[in-house]
Amino acid sequence: MTVDREQQLRDNLAQLRDRLTRAAEAAGRRSDEIELLPVTKFFPASDIATLYRLGCRSFGESRDQEATAKIAELAELSELAGDIRWHMIGRIQRNKARSIGTWAFAAHSVDSPKVVAALARSAQQSLDNAARSAPLKVFVQVSLDGDESRGGVDVDASERLDALCAAVEDAPALTLVGLMAIPPVDADADAAFARLAQERERVQQWCGRQLELSAGMSGDLEAAVRHGSTCVRVGTALMGARPLTSPPEVTRVTPSSQTTKPGHRSSPHEGSSQ
Repeated sequence: MTVDREQQLRDNLAQLRDRLTRAAEAAGRRSDEIELLPVTKFFPASDIATLYRLGCRSFGESRDQEATAKIAELAELSELAGDIRWHMIGRIQRNKARSIGTWAFAAHSVDSPKVVAALARSAQQSLDNAARSAPLKVFVQVSLDGDESRGGVDVDASERLDALCAAVEDAPALTLVGLMAIPPVDADADAAFARLAQERERVQQWCGRQLELSAGMSGDLEAAVRHGSTCVRVGTALMGARPLTSPPEVTRVTPSSQTTKPGHRSSPHEGSSQ
């Protein structure tokens, strides 16, 4: 971790917090009711350690293997209090659900009964053996354009969406906390998030309590906040430009390696797509 990289993250985080505050004020909301979730996929654990020191406690990852490697590395740092909340934001393969159920605080991309069942089994086992202390929080992903091949349940397929939410509700080791969606490519963000907010209102009436919205990224968080987002997932605006590929391995972090001495050079850091 170079001094320049640490300052870059500090500056970007300050700008994002200010941006989120202004977006909340413009929408007549409080900024403290909207979580800023750093998306750290493809970035080294040293960046997460820096953001932790800057006050962040939640981080979004999209690949199980990458997330578990970072979790293991960061667990060795005494300066981290162990209160990091890991969010799985990528598509979940059923064969990865067993692992995700052990480390994830929340899963934002649940979109099939098979994934619900697999997560429920894993989370229950983790609760039984004290590997986790609370149920796994679940956001059901909604497809706003009906193209389910890109993830999510068709927003117009209300019966299937309700059945999926019911399956989450019926699992003791899972907690339904809300809906998640990504606007279709080239779609009007306001229109997309308005449709998501409308669907949340419908599902809330069905389940009888207020639900959250995981919506908004670097380029459209203001629109998401206008329509009630409670969690914005931000990668590029915080971490930097998106990488072409994921790194072949996770950069190891040690307490002595987090600040590079003057005159030393480090490899450039690549960015996220959020």
